Amino acid sequence: MQTNLADFIRNTPDGDEADGILRNCVHCGFCTATCPTYQILGDELDGPRGRIYLIKQMVEGAPVTRSTQLHLDRCLTCRNCETTCPSGVKYGRLVEIGRKLTEEKVTRPFSQRLVRRMLASFVPNSALFTPTMRIGQHFRPLLPKKLRDKVPARQRPLEWPTAKHPRKMLMLAGCVQPSMMPNINIATARVFDALGVEMQIAPDAGCCGAIRLHLGYNDEALDDLRANIDAWWPYVEEGVEAIVMNASGCGATVKEYAHLLRHDPVYAEKARRVVELTRDVAEILPEFEEALVSVTRRRSVHTVAFHPPCTLQHGQQIRGKVEHLLAALGVEVRLPADSHLCCGSAGTYSLTQPKLSYALRDQKLERLQVQEPQVIVSANVGCIAHLQSGTSTPVAHWIELVEHMLSV
Repeated sequence: MQTNLADFIRNTPDGDEADGILRNCVHCGFCTATCPTYQILGDELDGPRGRIYLIKQMVEGAPVTRSTQLHLDRCLTCRNCETTCPSGVKYGRLVEIGRKLTEEKVTRPFSQRLVRRMLASFVPNSALFTPTMRIGQHFRPLLPKKLRDKVPARQRPLEWPTAKHPRKMLMLAGCVQPSMMPNINIATARVFDALGVEMQIAPDAGCCGAIRLHLGYNDEALDDLRANIDAWWPYVEEGVEAIVMNASGCGATVKEYAHLLRHDPVYAEKARRVVELTRDVAEILPEFEEALVSVTRRRSVHTVAFHPPCTLQHGQQIRGKVEHLLAALGVEVRLPADSHLCCGSAGTYSLTQPKLSYALRDQKLERLQVQEPQVIVSANVGCIAHLQSGTSTPVAHWIELVEHMLSV
């Protein structure tokens, strides 16, 4: 694709990156066939090819309208199109540039600005989010259905392992996961403890940055990145083996730290090292497969349907590892039809685009429940909460299933 960047963006980091990405696109349309929003809306501008064309117009100096902003807002950033694309177009990075430009050039309605500001200030701030979630869980039966969907039932926490081990790894607790579903983190620590690895958490680490980044608060998102690097760096210097992610959305974002901070003279090298150490739990546990088989026994769950989050299979390009590991532990894993499609959670998308989000959720659940599973498992807290809001079938993180099988 030929491009002719406008003066306002020519020879800038965003301009150079957008230009390179746009030039890789051949407009073949393969991406359109796997785009969830295009499948529902049938509008070319609500598919990757159309959005790429809108961004091309934008960086070439065409007027940016509220309509352009709406089409970019509707994008889930599921990155299914990246998996499909034969030309290797990095659409996820391009759409973030497009969103940044629209935020600069288009004034949103006041109600949208208020909602987005509240989400960017509230959700990543655990000091605010946790007590509010606790209150919501206490009064959950009295909440209206739409609000109850966002408040998962409170879990009875497992015990955090206390044993010390020579091998140590670091884990991101996350901003919402400790209050919404604390047993995901605890189960992760218990599984690694059974394998002789001590899981550590840096108390000053917070949101991975994804919430603010995808809402367009780029400078604040970069501050989140820097704060996490500062919190993790003493552990990195002490030689932790890995920075473990059990929320695939966080993992996909942390693996972008080096790119996002590439022009920061203070943090660029540290960010590169953090990315080298960052691994999803599904990337690490297969290395312990033989030992894991030896410490797992109980199998009250024999059949699960697996929803691989977009941030796992498209963002991080991790496929097949969860299925293989659970199968090695004696669990039958069934993938639904169109398992590559998004469930509609997508961070704050279910709050900013509820109609599309719930349509995708219901579509996903229909295909999962055809598998007749005892449990639906996934790998991201947002997907788990979103899916659970639409079904009575238990939905859990797959690591919780592994922890339940521990015999030690």
